[in-house]
Amino acid sequence: MLAFTEFTQHYRDRINNTLQQRFTGQISSHPRLQDAMHYSLCNGGKRVRPMLVYASALATGESNELTDATAAAIECIHAYSLIHDDLPAMDDDDLRRGQPTNHIAFDEATAILAGDALQTLAFDWLSETQIIAPQIQLQMLHILAKASGSVGMVAGQSIDLASVDQQLTLEQLTTMHSLKTGALITASIKLGALSTGISTEKQLTALNTYAEAIGLAFQVQDDILDVTADTKTLGKQQGADIANNKPTFVSLLGLEEAQKKASSLYEDALNALSGFDYRADNLRNLAAYIIKRQY
Repeated sequence: MLAFTEFTQHYRDRINNTLQQRFTGQISSHPRLQDAMHYSLCNGGKRVRPMLVYASALATGESNELTDATAAAIECIHAYSLIHDDLPAMDDDDLRRGQPTNHIAFDEATAILAGDALQTLAFDWLSETQIIAPQIQLQMLHILAKASGSVGMVAGQSIDLASVDQQLTLEQLTTMHSLKTGALITASIKLGALSTGISTEKQLTALNTYAEAIGLAFQVQDDILDVTADTKTLGKQQGADIANNKPTFVSLLGLEEAQKKASSLYEDALNALSGFDYRADNLRNLAAYIIKRQY
């Protein structure tokens, strides 16, 4: 089994190569649209969600061609969501991963279309690799669709936009981020396990509990970093949530209590993996990374 630093490097390289190879094989009738899609999909990033796909697959079986397609599909959805979140009508951000956001690098209309195209590309890639039972693949498509749409990530973004200048309760804030951030993280973990074709219901239930904990921890840590990190380190505007008067875990709980919340969620994640052996260590290490990361 690879050491964690080797795991992250290996699978970050693997998803980056997969995205480049798959995207190069796409034929677009409009090069500018293609360039805008490539700009946001292949410009780096932490690749946390694809690594969760691979770590979950390795915890329950072996990664395969479908695992690669799944990781790529998840990153397509993530890239599309970032393009749209950054738009003037949404968060109106100028920087993403230290580079101009898509609508700044291209234009607003092209950015919208690039996001639309990446969203549909995800389902194209996830459906074309047919190496497991059709009912499992259909289940995977269903999970990704629900996590991405009006009962998942999009719902979370809608609540987020409606929450500007509003005072949310801790329960409301938790619900919002469980949808906006947590839904796709949970989908990444469940889809990684399903891609092996041999994961059990017991494993999937435990992984779902783990995923819900780290999905929320990811957002809590984001809120902490929005206060404690600088723009250069973050790769996006520091303090943007405060400037936009958005509710955060830090504004609601205070910095120290938010940090305690992240640590508690980390413990919940580890407890959920108690029935797994050493093959789930990458999931354990990713949970630690999520609450200790500095960008």
